Amino acid sequence: MIERLLPAWVACADTYDADAPAGSLYPEEAQLVARSVARRRHEFAAVRACARRAMATLGVPPAPVMRGHRGMPLWPEGTVGSMTHCDGYRAAVLARASEVRAVGIDAEPNEPLPQGVWEVISVPSERTRTPRGENGSAIHWDRLLFSAKESVFKTWFPLTRIELDFQEADVSFRTNPGSGTEGTFTAELSLSAPGMPTSYEGRWLIDNGFAVTAIVLPARPSA
Repeated sequence: MIERLLPAWVACADTYDADAPAGSLYPEEAQLVARSVARRRHEFAAVRACARRAMATLGVPPAPVMRGHRGMPLWPEGTVGSMTHCDGYRAAVLARASEVRAVGIDAEPNEPLPQGVWEVISVPSERTRTPRGENGSAIHWDRLLFSAKESVFKTWFPLTRIELDFQEADVSFRTNPGSGTEGTFTAELSLSAPGMPTSYEGRWLIDNGFAVTAIVLPARPSA
């Protein structure tokens, strides 16, 4: 599913299976979740199994994916990537740093946000123009907004190491002509950092009960 949102040069792998292949974790990865509950260990292993499949697609030797600050995945040298997991879906993407500066993906269940979360993640302009959706609607826009902002943060943070609050991104959605369940979005940031854009373009998709978003920040042209 995630590959529908990304260009061909980004390697993608996903799964709806909650379990990873036996022995799929490297010892140093297993140590990171040794004290976690079983569900956390399973999703941790499953998304890293996806990461290894993406490495193989890109022609990168398999390697552990460790955690940096705030859980940021640490990818093999010369690559950039992103991972996401929610109940029922896991995905990982990987690209060469010579082609992509950063990539951010996120997947969420296509269902309403818990009470009170909408007000926390949205800014007034978003609340004016973004329908929230009700139970039974095709798109729960509040959840899609959450996912889009997660993709923005995953693109921004590895390059800046600066925390980005939900209130510092203003997202607007567009629906593709002839399709009510996929489209594009723009995120305008009120926070700036040297060498970083303040506007991000992404793509979104609603399918199989999930809201999925992705952003690719291309590599800067050589001087």
